Amino acid sequence: MLISRSSRLKYNFSAEFFRPDGHVIFSDLASARAFASQMSTQHTDPVSATDLYALSLLDEAYHILLKYFYSRYTGVMGRAMSVLQSNLGSKYDLTLSKFTEEFPPMPVFRGEVTAGAYLSTNIPHFGDFGHGVRAAAIEEMLLIKNSNSNPALKKYKILVDEIVMDGTAYQEVMQLLLNFFARQPGFGNGAHGLGETLMDVLAAPIKASPDSLEGQLKFVVEKWGYLLGEAFSVRMWRGLDFLREEIIRKGQGPIDSTKGEKYIPNFAGYEYAEYERYSPDKDWMPRLVLLAKNTYVWLGQLSKKYQRDITTLDQIPDEELDLLASRGFTGLWLIGLWERSRASQRIKQRMGQDDAVASAYSLDSYDIADDLGDWDALNNLRSRAWSRGIRLSADMVPNHMGIDSTWVKDHPDWFLSSPYSPYPAYTFGSENLSDDSRVGIYLEDHYYDKTDAAVVFQRRDHHTGDVRYIYHGNDGTSFPWNDTAQLDYTNPVVREAVIQVILHVARNFPVIRFDAAMTLAKKHVQRLWFPEPGAGGAIPSRSQYGMTKFEFDEKVPEEFWREVVDRVAREVPDTLLLAEAFWLMEGYFVRTLGMHRVYNSAFMHMLRDEDNAKYRQAIKNTLEFDPQILKRYVNFMNNPDEKTAVEQFGNGDKYFGICTVLSTLPGLPMFGHGQVEGYSEKYGMEFRRAKWDETPDERLIRGHEWRIFPILHRRYLFADVEQFLLYDFYSPNGDVDEEVFAYSNRFNDERGLVVYHNKFSDTRGWIKSSAAYIDKASGKTLRRNLADGLGLPRVGYVIFKDFVTQLEYIRSCAEIWDNGMYIELGAYQCHAFMDWRFVGDSEWKSICDQLNGAGVSSMQAKWSEIFTVVEEVTIEAKIPAKKRAPRKTAGKVKTVKNKKEKVVAKKTKVAKVKSEKKEAAASKLVTKKAVVKPSVKKKESVAKKKQPASKKQTVEKIVSLTRTSDKKISSTEKPIVKKTARKKVEVNKKTPGSIKFSGVFR
Repeated sequence: MLISRSSRLKYNFSAEFFRPDGHVIFSDLASARAFASQMSTQHTDPVSATDLYALSLLDEAYHILLKYFYSRYTGVMGRAMSVLQSNLGSKYDLTLSKFTEEFPPMPVFRGEVTAGAYLSTNIPHFGDFGHGVRAAAIEEMLLIKNSNSNPALKKYKILVDEIVMDGTAYQEVMQLLLNFFARQPGFGNGAHGLGETLMDVLAAPIKASPDSLEGQLKFVVEKWGYLLGEAFSVRMWRGLDFLREEIIRKGQGPIDSTKGEKYIPNFAGYEYAEYERYSPDKDWMPRLVLLAKNTYVWLGQLSKKYQRDITTLDQIPDEELDLLASRGFTGLWLIGLWERSRASQRIKQRMGQDDAVASAYSLDSYDIADDLGDWDALNNLRSRAWSRGIRLSADMVPNHMGIDSTWVKDHPDWFLSSPYSPYPAYTFGSENLSDDSRVGIYLEDHYYDKTDAAVVFQRRDHHTGDVRYIYHGNDGTSFPWNDTAQLDYTNPVVREAVIQVILHVARNFPVIRFDAAMTLAKKHVQRLWFPEPGAGGAIPSRSQYGMTKFEFDEKVPEEFWREVVDRVAREVPDTLLLAEAFWLMEGYFVRTLGMHRVYNSAFMHMLRDEDNAKYRQAIKNTLEFDPQILKRYVNFMNNPDEKTAVEQFGNGDKYFGICTVLSTLPGLPMFGHGQVEGYSEKYGMEFRRAKWDETPDERLIRGHEWRIFPILHRRYLFADVEQFLLYDFYSPNGDVDEEVFAYSNRFNDERGLVVYHNKFSDTRGWIKSSAAYIDKASGKTLRRNLADGLGLPRVGYVIFKDFVTQLEYIRSCAEIWDNGMYIELGAYQCHAFMDWRFVGDSEWKSICDQLNGAGVSSMQAKWSEIFTVVEEVTIEAKIPAKKRAPRKTAGKVKTVKNKKEKVVAKKTKVAKVKSEKKEAAASKLVTKKAVVKPSVKKKESVAKKKQPASKKQTVEKIVSLTRTSDKKISSTEKPIVKKTARKKVEVNKKTPGSIKFSGVFR
């Protein structure tokens, strides 16, 4: 770009920036930074190098377009100058001379020649008439005029201000040129340019994006990239990257890569189409239920609970481990076990957190922290936990280390760095954060006063004098993690060193969680640190290190995580690898990279926000693409980076409903620290102890004991996907109610059906048919109805228990086959039906009809209430006569009915059996309604024979009728009903009273 004499003098620019014709051309961003640095010395605020680089690119692009125009219309500039000469005469020459003096080429600027002499010079290779220095000056006048009309250049107008042309015919020249080019042929050929005049072309980017250099660059490269050529277009895209980086650096809004957290996955994209290579599960993996604990905070809470100091891992009480096991937790994720960065702790304490430890993700090394008891304490805890069926889990953060870690000191070449500071405004005069006399570690000064968040820190080698600027860890979504140093994964030595550490951790922990794992997928390593042209902007200053995809693939030929999975499978095979991965990569991580489990943040976000239709669609898309992905999700209601579960979901019906879904969907359920206890505080990674004095919510704990923990102990029933089905819930008008989640699963002969209404409203409807799912064997998309999904027989009745209300229900199997199941649900109402068993015979039909969908506490008790008989039994006892020696009493129990009599059922209050003989002898009998000891009552003696009188007593004997209907019926058999002779009794047919229940089922 051509700049004015006055601006050159004002800023005292070095001659190295200028070509002989006076143009400033920035070959790279570094040269633009140097230019901006000279300008900044006379400004309060730093001048943006990226803006200057963009100005230069726009100027070059305009020159390329003008050259194209001249090539299409030979001699057009010569004709334009003829118009100027004929209309203005000498004023034209004077104006041209004045412009050359004010926007001088180098010989004129240095005073070696006059402007007039320079304008009479012929420049070789300019071509036909009109392409001499005078034509070049006219061209520059057009571009200077265009720049002064550009609002986006307002801050830099001093470089191109046309005010220096006042007092000349400059404005007349511009108007004549405008009129001339308006009458010339159009710029384009109809296919691209649509016939714009030359002046339209120059003004088009400004009209498209008047206040944004980024917008103008994008407009030019997208519309005329085919004319600019590939090499220059790449530079244009890089310029856009630099501008985006500057926006982030100034804190005007990072690029939010987390927007995909509430996406509906459709599994479209190259990463899902590459190949399928799941890692097989060990037997224990599908049944894992993980509980997270911030280690330091937990030890403090245990100290308070048990009224003694508990500071190391081996001091964790057996009682606490027993409690976790009794609740159904089989995995314990201990956050913050490793030896942490001392520099990280100093930074946090300097910023006002006096009691802080270092961040759990700013590590010195992967050794158990000394103040937690080191490896011996871990071995003790691991052994005791394992004896209770609990596996320990640890974190790894392989994308970075602490800024003062052993690796930073001993292997600085393992980290992304630069020999110079990426931004001139950065200064490094603060305290040395290193304990090692060999090396100095310096955080950028502006961090401490919170006026900047630098992307690098300074490492000084006190022995060699080497100074380098190492990049902080960064995922491009917010500010850099200022207590970390980013490893260079294009270096194969680094990749192997990290894999060795992972293998070391795997030998000590059967479950490993990889923090921010998506940042080490090839796609994102390149996007963040070595971006392709036009794909930069995530991390300030990294676009200048960008590569093409081909160049990057040569440096990183294989996915790092695929290497990790394969090595662990060979060397430490009984290890579950769990990835925290977002950004639409969940399926790719388990299906292609082979991770056993992957985070599913959509579960938390969508159910919390009641985006029920979206989450149901997410499940449907997964089932139609590959149900195995669903099995490998980690579902959670909070995690260390999110608000607590009680803050997001409350502690009422919505919480327990979603927690039931968490516990019963395929995948791995993960409970957060304090979730069961109802703690509200979010624990930072630097917390040594909880800052809020909270006590456990006993009501919430009791709710878990009643509703959640029993389900966790049945985790095997819900963990897999081979028998998992998601159902649509049809309202009476035939529409699908997207607010209801209904799904079933099976394991061997056990069944589970879960129904949850995630809305503050009432609803009712039918569950009958499932959503579509892919049958991978045939490649077909299939559906099944509810009865088939549950494996119900077509005849008989099924009894099942709701583990939420503890009520049992009975249904006709045939009705479920024909119509499905009718359910009425209130706000946030949930049911978890398990313990399904099959019965037959007419008595169960009678019960089913009587209950009409209602639940009872025990279906067997209900049967006994209706079909149990009370039978009278006569007991005779001989009583010795007066004044005679006592004789042995002969007891005789006589049953009034014989075994061959038929059963006669009558609707009476109490079923009694009486014969005419009994009625005649009623005066001689004592009747009671329970089995009691005979009470002896004297009777007049018989005259002829002085034999002992007999004493008779009638009792009611409770008889349960043994029926073939009590026998379970397999799902493949029809119930067999045998007719047997029964005692003649009257059966109580009392209709039970009204029972309150949580839902109506038919």
